[in-house]
Amino acid sequence: MFELLVYLFENYIETDVRADEKTLTRELSAAGFDSDDISRAFSWFSDLTAMADQASPEAAADRAAYRIYTLEEARKIGQDSRSFLLFLEQASVLNPLEREVVIDRLMALPENEVGLDQTKWISLMVLWRHGKARDYLFVEDALFSDSRPTLLH
Repeated sequence: MFELLVYLFENYIETDVRADEKTLTRELSAAGFDSDDISRAFSWFSDLTAMADQASPEAAADRAAYRIYTLEEARKIGQDSRSFLLFLEQASVLNPLEREVVIDRLMALPENEVGLDQTKWISLMVLWRHGKARDYLFVEDALFSDSRPTLLH
């Protein structure tokens, strides 16, 4: 499903192409995507939108908070990904609320484990949805560059 999320983001959402769900489903099916994955991807983006719409500035205020991952989160979200999220938060790219949205969206992926590239893509999608263009470009550069940020432990 992750590949479908990236495909939708690059071809429809990021470019602000407006198409109804029925038309998109037909196009995605023709492109070879599974109908169950298509449905799950629409739901995934719908949940992302709902989370962004419900966000309040007060929820993002406590930058001093330190995130302790549950065992389930730590198993699914690898150390490289957790370090990358910490890096983004310490660089003030993500606030605590946005970090939680990224973690929620990573946990909503059907994969058993998510890697660094997946974390970068999901971070990019969250920043885009939260309207943070400058920070979006920062993560986009990290995603497409060959160098990796310094991992923090």
